[in-house]
Amino acid sequence: MPRTRKKRREVIRVPRGATALPEFDRGAVPEGLVTRRALREMGLSPGDNEGPVAILRCRLCATRPNWSCRHPTRGFLLRVDLARPKRTPTLAQELALDRAIAARSTCPKCARRYVYCLPLRTVGSCDPCAQGYEPSPDTYFTTIATPVTHRLAA
Repeated sequence: MPRTRKKRREVIRVPRGATALPEFDRGAVPEGLVTRRALREMGLSPGDNEGPVAILRCRLCATRPNWSCRHPTRGFLLRVDLARPKRTPTLAQELALDRAIAARSTCPKCARRYVYCLPLRTVGSCDPCAQGYEPSPDTYFTTIATPVTHRLAA
């Protein structure tokens, strides 16, 4: 039996001048516009940016100067001057996250805290308890007799 062919997606070509946002090729972006990923590397969040200010064209569309870029690989550019520094979590937020991760990685049967999350919904315990073998010492945290002081980042 012959295989059926997939229907090709209709290509919608929009002239470059008819787009709502200006488009820039890679390497030709004006100073002060960056992508969201570049903002994150600078330690900034979008802040007061209402949305993208311009479009960073993909490499394929850079060879077609008359058409607008509609590929999913295009990037959206944001203004750096409207960006704000990333928020740092408070000590209480970090403590709450640590407790949540501890609840997901502590076995209810043997009370060992593992370095990974346990399948508590499906299995209900750690793999050594479910299978009946002794775990290797490098997979779980050993308890310390001395009280732990503050080790959180904030």
